[in-house]
Amino acid sequence: QFGSCNRGREFHIPIQVSNKKPRRSPTDKTTTVSRGRGKANGVAQHNGDNSDPVTLFEVVKVGKSAMQCVVDDWIESYKQDRDMALLDLINFFIQCSGCKGTVRIEMFRNMQNAEIIRKMTEEFDEDSGDYPLTMPGPMWKKFRYNFCEFIAVLIRQCQYSIIYDEYMMDTVISLLTGLSDSQVRAFRHTSTLAAMKLMTALVNVALNLSIHQDNTQRQYEAERNKIAGKRANEKLELLLQKRKELQENQDEIENMMNSIFKGIFVHRYRDAIAEIRAICIEEIGVWMKMYSDAFLNDSYLKYVGWTLHDRQGEVRLKCLKALQNLYTNRELFPKLELFTNRFKDRIVSMTLDKEYDVAVEAIRLVTLILHEDALSNEDCENVYHLVYSAHRPVAVAAGEFLHRKLFSRHDPQAEEALAKRRGRSSPNGNLIRMLVLFFLESELHEHAAYLVDSLWESSQELLKDWECMTELLLEEPVQGEEGKIRTALIELTVCTIRQAAEAHPLSVLTAKERKMQIDDKNKLTEHFIMALPMLLSKYQADSEKVANLLQIPQFFDLDVYSAGRMEKHLDGLLKQIRLVVEKHIEMDVLEACSKTYSILCSEEYTIMNRVDIARSQLIDEMTDRFAHSVEDLLQEAEEADDDDIYNVLATLKRLTAFHNAHDLTRWDLLETGSMPEQIAVQALQCSHYSILWHVVSSCDAWLTVWRVVKSFLAVCQQCLSNVNTPVKEQAFMLLCDLLMIFSHQLVSGGREGLQPLVFNPDSTLQNELLNFVLDHVFIDQDDESQSMEGDEEDEANKIEALHKRRNLLAAFCKLIIYDIVDMPAAADIFKHYMKYYNDYGDIIKETLSKTRQTDKILCAKTLILSLQQLFNELLQDQGPNLDRTSSHVSGIKELARRFALTFGLDQIKTREAVATLHKDGIEFSFKYQNPRGSEFPPLNLAFLEVLSEFSSKLIRQDKKTVHSYLEKFMSENMSERREDIWLPLISYRNSLLTGGDEDHMSVTSGSSSKPGSVRSKKGRPPVHKKRIEEESSVESSWLMRNDTLQTPGALQTPQLTSTVLRENRPAEHMADPDSEPGPQMQMSWLGQQKMDEVNRKDRSGMNYIKSRSNQGVRRGLMEDDAEPIFEDVMMSSRGQLEDMNEEFEDTMVIDLPPSRNRRERAELRPDFFDSAAMIEDESTGRVYSFFGLDP
Repeated sequence: QFGSCNRGREFHIPIQVSNKKPRRSPTDKTTTVSRGRGKANGVAQHNGDNSDPVTLFEVVKVGKSAMQCVVDDWIESYKQDRDMALLDLINFFIQCSGCKGTVRIEMFRNMQNAEIIRKMTEEFDEDSGDYPLTMPGPMWKKFRYNFCEFIAVLIRQCQYSIIYDEYMMDTVISLLTGLSDSQVRAFRHTSTLAAMKLMTALVNVALNLSIHQDNTQRQYEAERNKIAGKRANEKLELLLQKRKELQENQDEIENMMNSIFKGIFVHRYRDAIAEIRAICIEEIGVWMKMYSDAFLNDSYLKYVGWTLHDRQGEVRLKCLKALQNLYTNRELFPKLELFTNRFKDRIVSMTLDKEYDVAVEAIRLVTLILHEDALSNEDCENVYHLVYSAHRPVAVAAGEFLHRKLFSRHDPQAEEALAKRRGRSSPNGNLIRMLVLFFLESELHEHAAYLVDSLWESSQELLKDWECMTELLLEEPVQGEEGKIRTALIELTVCTIRQAAEAHPLSVLTAKERKMQIDDKNKLTEHFIMALPMLLSKYQADSEKVANLLQIPQFFDLDVYSAGRMEKHLDGLLKQIRLVVEKHIEMDVLEACSKTYSILCSEEYTIMNRVDIARSQLIDEMTDRFAHSVEDLLQEAEEADDDDIYNVLATLKRLTAFHNAHDLTRWDLLETGSMPEQIAVQALQCSHYSILWHVVSSCDAWLTVWRVVKSFLAVCQQCLSNVNTPVKEQAFMLLCDLLMIFSHQLVSGGREGLQPLVFNPDSTLQNELLNFVLDHVFIDQDDESQSMEGDEEDEANKIEALHKRRNLLAAFCKLIIYDIVDMPAAADIFKHYMKYYNDYGDIIKETLSKTRQTDKILCAKTLILSLQQLFNELLQDQGPNLDRTSSHVSGIKELARRFALTFGLDQIKTREAVATLHKDGIEFSFKYQNPRGSEFPPLNLAFLEVLSEFSSKLIRQDKKTVHSYLEKFMSENMSERREDIWLPLISYRNSLLTGGDEDHMSVTSGSSSKPGSVRSKKGRPPVHKKRIEEESSVESSWLMRNDTLQTPGALQTPQLTSTVLRENRPAEHMADPDSEPGPQMQMSWLGQQKMDEVNRKDRSGMNYIKSRSNQGVRRGLMEDDAEPIFEDVMMSSRGQLEDMNEEFEDTMVIDLPPSRNRRERAELRPDFFDSAAMIEDESTGRVYSFFGLDP
């Protein structure tokens, strides 16, 4: 028998699971699952492509029938046989969970709830974790919608009778409660969704009952208040009876809701699965909005508040959206007051959430809370600065907040009255001033475009009020008003013009938005055609203001000049620009004037002739003035005063700025002669522009152009030795630019005709460029700070100087990347990676990445060369007896470790490069023998300790090969030495023997350490000699060139060992003397080895193995392999293990701050840049023949 869930009795559902297809009766047509040919994870499909759906699950999944009809059919079957109908409904929920099982009627009457769930669990398909709610594709997305709609319609259709029969709802609620407590995710997920939608439907029923109760009560009161003669007692009795029935129904519904809430929601809102938690929070938000009188109180709001700290962004997002629906209704504010005070700080902090979607919704929620006046000034300031966020949705949401806070609480009538008193046509003057003050207080004056873009959607009307902005600019300044307010207003005005004319570059405009953009462009053009000359006239003495104002014409619709007959305004604009050119020598102002002339001279507009005449007249005057001033300067020579130099320099700056955007070659500005150093910088830049224009304008006279280019390059090369730093910097930048332009890439893309112009720098020029970088970029901080202190430069100048040095370095690095300068030159750059990481780390790292893409092997050679240079410098400073514990040696090792990390995790791709690196490192280490005799280590032997940082990047086979190559340089007595001075060799050998079939040399001076405890891989069989013989019989099919390797077939990634493990791990692995040698290798860069040398090597190797075999326990190759390191990383502490276990419990507590949770999870995550975190895997490829060694 079934117990009633609202009576508190235990509920048992007798259900049986069977895979057999039962015999169907006329009333049993929907009780079995059709076994058609299409199934997805045990979910039954149609019997055939053209067959009709059989089960309720299939009907809902297909969704061809209206849900109303489906529910009505089920209700009819329920009225005829409620057990069979309920059995159909139970099968529906189980099949929606992806379960194969089918419940039969005899099991429905006899089995307990726990037994049912156990049987259902056994019927799941273990091969896949998918189930209908998680399956991809539009069909399953539609199924989820149909599933929720079915439950809602079912309750709506049953709300007047069936749900009160104490049978149907008791059965369904108890089934869903049991399934929601299952360990099977599919059951838990599906039943929770069903229960929450069921609860939502019941809340709607309860709300309707409450409305009916209120109406009945009013009718009863009205009838009772009538006078005795007009009062109908029968109607009163009917109303009393109706009210009593409604109250009983209300109590029934409340009991059902309590059962669902306490039996399912309270447990599942903190489920281990984020999707289940999100469902619960989403639905409770619906309940509180739908039936606020019953649910909008602290007893329910606390669950949303606690879940604001959830570690998953998906759940936090649902919380915020649920709260937005509540705060949108201002009538609910009194009920939210306590919640707002309690969780306001958390909501404000979520505006900085790491998930951008969550941050956007948090800002929107804070904007709604503004109406409640619950935010302090500090809270608002935390949101204000987000208008400058690089993520546009966050910035737009913050712009809406700023608009509501600053621009929505003004009195329109008062503003209009104030505007009339001041003679303005627009009432937005104060609001614009407020915007300017906000921009200035933010102290981000280079980000005006961000501010305008953030406010564009919410404050567009204000930002397009260019008439008001112009009036404010043309007004006389108020007493005490600072000039920076006008500068900021001009900057904001230009940004609004650009925003209106161009829109956001990432947005796709609709037809309506496109039309609005065209209208705005016409509007601003018509206004500023008349206003811009007046603004330039007013502010022509201020270079910063003029430079901004001159950007406005580039957003004009220039056809308006001729269409509107506004040529006189064009003449006024050209006149003002001419005056600005004559008055200023600042490059930003002159370049703005030059660009404006270039835009106005576009051939597509009819005003081009008028503008071209004015431009030619201006350039004629400047060239005449320049010629006369240069002639006077050359005549006076050393007697020239500062005024003569200034006249030449000022005119040359103007011509240089115009030469950038206009072809001035017909004026023949190039002249030769001795010039003061102040003029040389501008002369070089102007000559650079002239050469580029010659290249563009010359069609066939390439020989003439080439002579000019070569001559100019020689001049720039001479200037690199100039004593004046600005001249050297200018010459360096021009050299880099011209070498890039006239490089071998000039002929690419079908431009073979330009081959005569290709220029390849010789070694002398490359060395001069490199020396310039080393002398002027990599400057010690002490020297820099002294120079800054002596010149009394402020912090801004220091930043500007750093920016200039970064540009110099980037210009040279581009030459390396594009193979214009030889890659080995980058060694002098790479060696400064650690020392100047804060200043140039990003540039050097990108250069390293690009060069590796060009040539992996040559890049590896360059890296090891940079380390060798540092090592040689250290030897020169400290002598041959290096202090291995010094900071300098540690610095080189740390740099090597950083270089090793850049090789990434794919060892197959970098196999050849890493092998080359080790080869060069070994040769360097044994290059110079100790003059005191063979009893002492080679002079560079300590470099092996640096080289060991790259051993983790070698695959297993290559470690053996590199070790064999190392032994070629070792004498017989070297392998037996254990003194401290031989520790680099011992350490390097140990790093190569890790994971191989050789032993470890002791790193303890004078004696060998005890064998450590090594966990062997469980279940891994030892390597048999038969397998080794088979591998040895495979001949190498790829030949190696001197410095080039060809990677063989794909190899599995081997176990790697970190530096820490290498340094601390004692001798563990012992060689098996019975093991067979590796596959035969072909010789390449070492040449043919003599037979006696090979035999000597084999004999010495065998003697070494025999001598070491007495010092430890013999182990096979597979027995030496360590277990995957992931267990150690993941279970490194008991606390972390407990935290990880809690994450998968159904009763997971999630009301902790997310920062702590994220930090703990980060600690559990393995470091993939640490070689110790790699899972060991057996490699089956052949050993390198790169080292030319025979077994």
